[in-house]
Amino acid sequence: MTDTPHIAQKAPYPIELEAGKTYFWCACGQSKNQPFCDGSHKGSTFNPTKFTAETSKTAYLCGCKQSAKAPFCDGTHNRL
Repeated sequence: MTDTPHIAQKAPYPIELEAGKTYFWCACGQSKNQPFCDGSHKGSTFNPTKFTAETSKTAYLCGCKQSAKAPFCDGTHNRL
């Protein structure tokens, strides 16, 4: 695996988040459980992004792995 993340998809993942629950967003793009980490980054320079949902809501998690607001989508996939 290189230091450049794999683009899992060029669109965000709409995910129902549960308030107070902790999630681990895949930063490497190799997880088979997108957009969440399954440990595929092991042996690379990548680490998952840990975050806790503040409220229960639909969130759009980055699928291209290029967002400046990771783990959330910022529209970067539109420029790839």
